[in-house]
Amino acid sequence: MIGFYTLFYKELLRFWKVSFQTLLAPILSSMLYLLIFSHVLETRIQVYQGVAYTTFLIPGLVMMTALQNAFANSSSSLIQSKISGNLVFILLSPLSYLEIFLAYVCASVVRAIIVGLGVYGATLMLFDTPMAHPLWALLFVFTGSLLLGSLGIIAGIWSDKFDQLAAFQNFIILPLTFLSGVFYSIHSLPAIWQHLSHLNPFFYIVDGLRYGFLGVSDISPYLSLSVVVLFSGIVSWLTLWMLKAGYKIRH
Repeated sequence: MIGFYTLFYKELLRFWKVSFQTLLAPILSSMLYLLIFSHVLETRIQVYQGVAYTTFLIPGLVMMTALQNAFANSSSSLIQSKISGNLVFILLSPLSYLEIFLAYVCASVVRAIIVGLGVYGATLMLFDTPMAHPLWALLFVFTGSLLLGSLGIIAGIWSDKFDQLAAFQNFIILPLTFLSGVFYSIHSLPAIWQHLSHLNPFFYIVDGLRYGFLGVSDISPYLSLSVVVLFSGIVSWLTLWMLKAGYKIRH
């Protein structure tokens, strides 16, 4: 596993050396979302009985930021390696496709957790932020980051240029993230949109983390965890198959 540790360490250094862009900037963006929405809607909306809107909003922002950064980490690394031509050095090394997968995904999970903790820590300085079930929260952050890290690898493999990667992010990842209940409860939506929301795997990730923070959620955390694990397994299997087959990276 020396190859795995080496590639994993390289991926950690890649985002750590530009931490202002990869870590601090997402935290700042999330805090701006929080300050603006809490100021405008705090006294106008109450989703759960006894839970302020700002308190409701924090878990969604933590998860949204973590998911977007997990995807960005693996996808940007692969597309940069493909365009610059240095991906060939990884492919020529005695690394198995499983080691490559684990290195990219683990680095994405680490970045997502760091950013998520950063957002949570920043909110603690301004708001009273509960943590009812920390193990549930950590579990959903981990499985959600695993799913998005795997999706990032798929996007990086499929894309041949930055425009294609941007399209994947803007037309798939971003809408699914914003429509996952980050800023609202699905029970406030019309019936048809509630049914459609249940088809969005990101909804289960956000709702599960909200249960970890608040102890309340729109659906059972066990159902949410089952859906997230299922989707993570399917996407991970697809990613491993693409790496093993060398799709668009060896041929």
